[in-house]
Amino acid sequence: MACLHLLALTQVLLAVIIFAEDVSVPKPKKVLDTVMNPAYIPPEEKRGSYWKKSAATTLKAKLQEMKNINKAKNGIMFIGDGMSLATVMAARTYGGQVERGLGEDNILEFETFPVTGLARTYCIDAQVPDSACTATSYLTGVKTKYGVIGLDGNVTRGACHPQLHENNWATSIGQWALDNGLDVGIVTTTRVTHASPAGMYAHTSERNWESDADIPDECLSLGCRDIAYQLIMNNPGRQFKVIMGGGRKEFFPNTTSLLLNSTGLRLDGLDLAEKWHEDKVEKNATHQYVTDRAELLKVFNSDDLPEYLLGLFNDDHMEYHMKAHNEPTLEEMVEVAIKMLSRSEIGYFLFVEGGRIDHAHHDSYARLALDETVEYAKAVRKARTLTDESETLIVVSSDHAHTMTVAGYPSRGNDILGAVDTAKGFDDKPYTTISYANGKATSIAADGRVDVTLQDRFINGALDYSYPSLVPLDSETHGGEDVAVFALGPWQHLFTASYEQNVVPHLMAYAMCLTEDKHDNCKRHRHFWTSSGEHNKPYVFSYVLSISAVIISFTFNF
Repeated sequence: MACLHLLALTQVLLAVIIFAEDVSVPKPKKVLDTVMNPAYIPPEEKRGSYWKKSAATTLKAKLQEMKNINKAKNGIMFIGDGMSLATVMAARTYGGQVERGLGEDNILEFETFPVTGLARTYCIDAQVPDSACTATSYLTGVKTKYGVIGLDGNVTRGACHPQLHENNWATSIGQWALDNGLDVGIVTTTRVTHASPAGMYAHTSERNWESDADIPDECLSLGCRDIAYQLIMNNPGRQFKVIMGGGRKEFFPNTTSLLLNSTGLRLDGLDLAEKWHEDKVEKNATHQYVTDRAELLKVFNSDDLPEYLLGLFNDDHMEYHMKAHNEPTLEEMVEVAIKMLSRSEIGYFLFVEGGRIDHAHHDSYARLALDETVEYAKAVRKARTLTDESETLIVVSSDHAHTMTVAGYPSRGNDILGAVDTAKGFDDKPYTTISYANGKATSIAADGRVDVTLQDRFINGALDYSYPSLVPLDSETHGGEDVAVFALGPWQHLFTASYEQNVVPHLMAYAMCLTEDKHDNCKRHRHFWTSSGEHNKPYVFSYVLSISAVIISFTFNF
């Protein structure tokens, strides 16, 4: 009888256990009570020793870092247009999940750089900046007004007179490099006349004056020149050894048929590609104009690279990476540019922009924005592998932020582009991890908030799906928060801390010896590392040899 009672009790207990496992975790009463439901947690991460060992490894690596005070022979500035810190985190996670990892522990190439700082991005007349005033800031070292490129704050946007006065011009680090005998190049995924690359060469009171068709007649009559004209016909643009990006239509007359069933925009009849060719012929310089990926790779694989390269790969902006056809990737363009510029014995300065991160955000296309950021990181990795950090300074940053946020309390490994898996809103509808403070998507309907999980385009991961936004606008806006600055190479330690964005080119110029403020190694181009006696030996030995030679010479003469 006792055995029967025991058996019955056991069955009851098993039933209770099974029932308890089948019952879902009750919905938390408060958001902070959310219970996570990760599909997988790496077993080693559950042990405290794992995290202590990881921290010890990081500390050891930091302690072994040496202060590199070499002259930076070369400088490469990467700008991820609109690459906010939230974008970096989301792209990191997206990139890891594309490779079938959890995602959160993935690392983008520039995140491995040893030094990080924060830059403040406002214009002198705007709390939240645009890409024109920021390009002026991080390329010329001068902050200016919203919508203005290459001019100081003594101008009014759209006014021609101030643009014509050279005293108002702010010259770029590209010009500084040319003045010191270095070669210079620009690479972008936008039109080469767009705001960010234009900061390298243009002086204009209106960022939208990309061709002469954009300039008011009264300004044209005063002699104001469009951005495309300045790139091809004026210094420093005409001196750039490498120009690659989109924007063909800005360079050709409106009577010229282009490759994508469109025509040029110019009203002055100028064929600026032909003008570029004529200028190089006059210089007796080899040169090549290319219009697609196949032509670019042909140049890259040739035994005899041209001295000058102009690549215009789209009539408008280059296509998003996930939509492109026969267009080079940013990584490929960077590789070609470095191969060409590296021939200079004096050195080079290269400006690289991943510009379509910004455009995707403006349309609230989160998937495309994250993919463009991953592609941008690949280009940084390529530059790092092709250069020597003892003599090449690479700086990676952004011009401004966006309103995209990564929010909610999703479980580890949850699809970064999906809905939060642990909770719903008070309206009992799911919400996405990624959303925008404002933007194109209609997120509020007559019956309340839109349930995106019922939309086919969200379910199927459409590339041009606009993620939810609070304030409906025709275009999502920029964000005003600080942007990160990552540095690797000579004088990388200067880029730590928090500073105004306009400081960035001055720090690079100091490392590269481009200004009057020179460090000791500007006069002697040699490797000199200060934290390790092992690295000091070559410098000390050569110094001793030099002193010995002087003593011997003095002795014999005496």
